[in-house]
Amino acid sequence: MSTLIAVTYPSEQKAQEVLAEMRKLQSEYLIDLEDAVYVTKDANGKPKLHQSVDLTTAGAVNGAFWGLLVGLLITLPFPFMAPLAWMGIAAATAGVGAATGALAGHASDLGIDDEFMKNLTANMTPGTSTLFILARTVTLDKVEPDLAHFGGTILYTNLDKQAEEKLRQQLAQNMPDAPNA
Repeated sequence: MSTLIAVTYPSEQKAQEVLAEMRKLQSEYLIDLEDAVYVTKDANGKPKLHQSVDLTTAGAVNGAFWGLLVGLLITLPFPFMAPLAWMGIAAATAGVGAATGALAGHASDLGIDDEFMKNLTANMTPGTSTLFILARTVTLDKVEPDLAHFGGTILYTNLDKQAEEKLRQQLAQNMPDAPNA
């Protein structure tokens, strides 16, 4: 089962910093991020989701690759065709593949549900941010101290009560207005 944690921060930049730290921890194999998104709210109160993976671009790249491959396979049986015709057919199929992949990527919603995030952050104050982390696996005893270093307030988690309370305490110790112990 994946672990979902949503933490609210007092500034827009803080969630971005924490996400960068989570990516570093992922490179150390301490967390396996399935999805990570941070939400900010502009001065007009409109929320903005900052996806960690641009599915439109990923779909376009994947579609272009498969389109090019199909184009090359189509032209292989016709060795007498001029090289320009080969390149034209391959480029056309790559273009169609890229466009199709981009549309499919844009339409897909993998990981954390966008509506869930928008509903959960509906009462966010402008100038703050919320980071949503969906992890396939996580070594909590190693990741918690790094996450707690940034402070923040837990908005949502599916951790068991004991792990959630421990994380809440660690985050509270590092809040800017918390007394230094």
